[in-house]
Amino acid sequence: MKALSNEMRMKIIKHKNNGETEENISKWLLISKSSVTKIWSRFQKTGKILPDTHKCGRKAKVTEEEIDKVIEKLKEQADMTQSELIAELELCVTESCISKRLKKRGITYKKNDISKKSGT
Repeated sequence: MKALSNEMRMKIIKHKNNGETEENISKWLLISKSSVTKIWSRFQKTGKILPDTHKCGRKAKVTEEEIDKVIEKLKEQADMTQSELIAELELCVTESCISKRLKKRGITYKKNDISKKSGT
């Protein structure tokens, strides 16, 4: 289902402020009555017409600072395994977590090699 445009939301608020019923507004705008009710209710409670932005996914178990420490440690001692890195830095994460976060930073990690994907 596609979200209603800001223009449509403004029309709902305008018509409700003019005393129109939710049923009439939904018929005129060709939307469900529940959509009108939800938008009007949200506007009355918060004064906002825009929907909340939802953050997808869950919070990362390893912080950016911890990944920075992993990268620094790998620069100092490139032959460390991921399990050794986790133990040394006392991280509470899995090896795959470290691997994924390094990939996001553009770093390919192998036991004896740390290099950027760009080839430097």
